[in-house]
Amino acid sequence: MQLVWFRNDLRLQDNPALAAACSSTGPVTAVVCLTPGQWAQHNESPARIAYWHDRLAWLEAELDNRNIRLIRLPLQHFSDCPAALLALCRELNASALHFNYEYPLNEQNRDRAVCQALQAVGTPAWGYHGDLILPPGSVLTGNGGPFKVFTPFSRAWRRQLLQTDHAPVAAPTAVKTTGSPITVSTGETGNSDYDRTRWPVEQNRLEAQLERFIYEREADYARLRDFPALNGTSALSPALSIGALSARQCLAALQLARIGDSWLESTWLNELIWREFYRHLLVAFPGQSRLEPFRPEVEARISWLENEAAFEAWKAGETGYPIVDAAMKQLLATGWMHNRLRMIVASFLTKLLRIDWRRGEAFFMSKLIDGDFASNLGGWAWSASVGADAAPYFRIFNPQLQSEKFDPKGEFIAHWLPQLDKLPARERHKPGAGQHLGRPAPVVDYKRARQAALDDYSGS
Repeated sequence: MQLVWFRNDLRLQDNPALAAACSSTGPVTAVVCLTPGQWAQHNESPARIAYWHDRLAWLEAELDNRNIRLIRLPLQHFSDCPAALLALCRELNASALHFNYEYPLNEQNRDRAVCQALQAVGTPAWGYHGDLILPPGSVLTGNGGPFKVFTPFSRAWRRQLLQTDHAPVAAPTAVKTTGSPITVSTGETGNSDYDRTRWPVEQNRLEAQLERFIYEREADYARLRDFPALNGTSALSPALSIGALSARQCLAALQLARIGDSWLESTWLNELIWREFYRHLLVAFPGQSRLEPFRPEVEARISWLENEAAFEAWKAGETGYPIVDAAMKQLLATGWMHNRLRMIVASFLTKLLRIDWRRGEAFFMSKLIDGDFASNLGGWAWSASVGADAAPYFRIFNPQLQSEKFDPKGEFIAHWLPQLDKLPARERHKPGAGQHLGRPAPVVDYKRARQAALDDYSGS
């Protein structure tokens, strides 16, 4: 009996742990640990949890077609996993446990504890790098250390990729049946709502979404990706976050569609490499998982403000800055936000309101359907100028200029702030627009807030 432990890798294709478990001649059982207490500590959003549960239900049916039973272990915290998995291995008389690595520190500690518990009784636990194209520690500087800056990392990553076999692993076929029922409790399922039309869980729909992007929009991605009113991005981040699709599958689709080696210069490939970069950093610098700044010398100069009224206005999309508020309304309504807008609202919170980036990071995780610890953490630290390869401290987005540049007709703003639909397009971008229509006054004066931030960050 081989036991495969699913987490945020809910797929059949390109799942090294599942493939290894199914490569034996014996039966295979799958298990998931439901840890709602841990999810709450990690600020997992209700939408993401529901999406994860729905994908799990799809996966369960697909596994059943291959004679693989799925067991749900109803636990509370990661600390409950070692004893529960040990007991399950004993009940099933399992020969080995297989799992794909996760890279945040809590997850690493959980996996280490599980491995130690099983190995103490002679049951091997095998880990695989199913979440990355190139595993941590495989992309290093000339001195043998980790990269701290993205651009040289991306160049080295591309070179290393060409020297490796990065083809996705095939999905397993049917395995030998267990021949006996399983008696473990099934636990609970998700019940929160999200847009199931926009975020499908079925594999054929996800693969169709990937192919449509690759063949219809990827060529224009560099030109259109910053315009939130356009359908210019892949919108595959929720599927990637729960492992319904893997980065290798995305890369394979890109390579198949592009002529020759042109895929190596794809702007969208760069986004996949950013995902890899942030995961490599988590392993190389564990303090990041504790929300420590990558550049403490910068944060030491910053005086974070305790402005609860401004923070609440930011969370509610009521700051009086139309593009910021429209972006936050999109997040609140859909659990997703366009990437350009994530940078704008993060810069607004950390630079103009000077509110601690960790508060924004936690709020995003509590709302995002694509909440991904490594990418969310990296993006927020970047925006606050305290992360790896961070934006220079003097880079402070002007919300009005960003709005005029990337939503020139005010279409995105008018969609999420319908009061402003009555205004001429050029008026929709201005701070305080639509106050006579019920919109709020600006919570901060841009010029004064910008200068205060520059003075604070520079230590003057």
